[in-house]
Amino acid sequence: MDPFSAEGELLNLHNYFHQGQYQEVIDFDTAGLSPENALPARVLSLRAQIALGQAEDVIADVEGESEPDLAAVCALAELAAGNESKALKIAEKLAQESADNSTVQVLAGTVLQAGGNSEEALALLSQHQGNLEAVALIVQIHLQQNRTNLAIKEVQAARRWAQDSLLVNLAESWVGLRVGGEKYQQAFYVFEELAQAASTSSIQSLVSQAVAEIHLGRLEEAEAALQQALAKDPKSAEVIANSAVLNIIAGKDATELISALSTTAPEHHYLQDLQEKSDVFDKAATKYSAKVKA
Repeated sequence: MDPFSAEGELLNLHNYFHQGQYQEVIDFDTAGLSPENALPARVLSLRAQIALGQAEDVIADVEGESEPDLAAVCALAELAAGNESKALKIAEKLAQESADNSTVQVLAGTVLQAGGNSEEALALLSQHQGNLEAVALIVQIHLQQNRTNLAIKEVQAARRWAQDSLLVNLAESWVGLRVGGEKYQQAFYVFEELAQAASTSSIQSLVSQAVAEIHLGRLEEAEAALQQALAKDPKSAEVIANSAVLNIIAGKDATELISALSTTAPEHHYLQDLQEKSDVFDKAATKYSAKVKA
C-alpha cells in the first residue's frame, strides 16, 4: 500500500473515533495497514470498544501484553470497568517508565485526571511532541480547573501548527463555550458540521450541539438533540446529565433524570457538584435560625 494512502487511512480512523463513530472504528479494515500503523489502529479499535461499554472484553484482550500502548489501553479499560485504584497504579507506572510514548501520554493522562491527579496528568501530557490528543486533553483539564486563560493559550499555540485539525477545532469550541458571547454560535457551527460529516449523528455530537443550543437560549432545539441522543443510548450518563440541566433551566422537574443518573453513574461529576452545593447551602442555613415569638 502507498505509505501516503496508509497515513490517510489512519487519519480517517482517528476522525471516526473523534466524531464518536465508534462502531465504524471497530469495523474498519486494517489488513492493508503497515506494521507501523497497525498498532495505533488497534489501540483506536480497543478505545472504541471501551467507549461502547466493552471494557471487560478489552481487559481480556490486552492481558499479558507488554507494549506500553496496550498497557495504557488496559489502564483506561480498568478505569471504565470501575477499577480506579488498579487503573491509577498502571497509569502511574507508565508515566514513570514510558512518558515519551504518545498513547501513554493521552490514556494514562486521562486516568490520572479521572483520579484527581491533575498536576501529574498535565506534567505527563506536557511532554508531547505534536500530539493533538494531548493538546485536547490539556485544554479539557484547564477548563475543568477554571483556568480558561491557559486553555485559550493552548489552543492558540496548537492553531499555529495544526490549523485545520478536527481536534483543534473541537478544543477551540470547548473554550468558546466557556468564553461565551459570539463564541457560542461559532462552537455550534463546529458541532453541527461534525455531525453532518458523520454518516449518522453520534451521541457525542448531539450532546455538544445541545450544550451550544442551551447557551444560545434555543431550548427546544437542545431538547430535540438530547431526545435523539437518548433514543440512541437511554443510559448515557452525559445525555442524562445534560437533559437534567436543560429541564432545570426550562423550569421543568428534573428529579427523575437525576435519579436515573444516580443509578447509571453514581460518581458523575454533575452529581458530585450538586452534592457539594447542597452541603454548602445546608452549612450556610445552620447559621440562621427562625425566631419565633412566644
